[in-house]
Amino acid sequence: MRRTLLLSLVVCLVNIHQAEIIDRCALAKLLHQEDMDGFEGYSLSDWLCLAFVESNFNISKVNENADGSFDYGIFQINSHYWCTDHQSHSENICHLECQELLSPNLLSTIRCAKIIVSGTGGMKNWAAWRMHCSDRPLSSWMTGCCLG
Repeated sequence: MRRTLLLSLVVCLVNIHQAEIIDRCALAKLLHQEDMDGFEGYSLSDWLCLAFVESNFNISKVNENADGSFDYGIFQINSHYWCTDHQSHSENICHLECQELLSPNLLSTIRCAKIIVSGTGGMKNWAAWRMHCSDRPLSSWMTGCCLG
């Protein structure tokens, strides 16, 4: 009995923490379809690098920050400014629930990302992009991807 209960608990925990990873080229194709290539001067390679350094292409990633806010989804969009998670004060600039940023279709995430890069700072709003992607050769991110 105890063994069955322990096994059930382990299975539940594994299912809860399963990451939903999107393929790099599938993401490139979706971003291309949503007119992200060249949006505010950023290439698809910029977006792919951002997705990799923020979440390792994990659509379902949630990270708690030291200030009590959370970062959500593939681009790790912060709850303090961009979405509401009803856990702390939020400016909710993107006018959406943070949970929408975990949706596999990524449309809410893309809409919010467009709002973020359209404002002051552009992609520099993401510290990881500044440190790992900005002013670096990024063309290899598109290697092997067919957008057609």
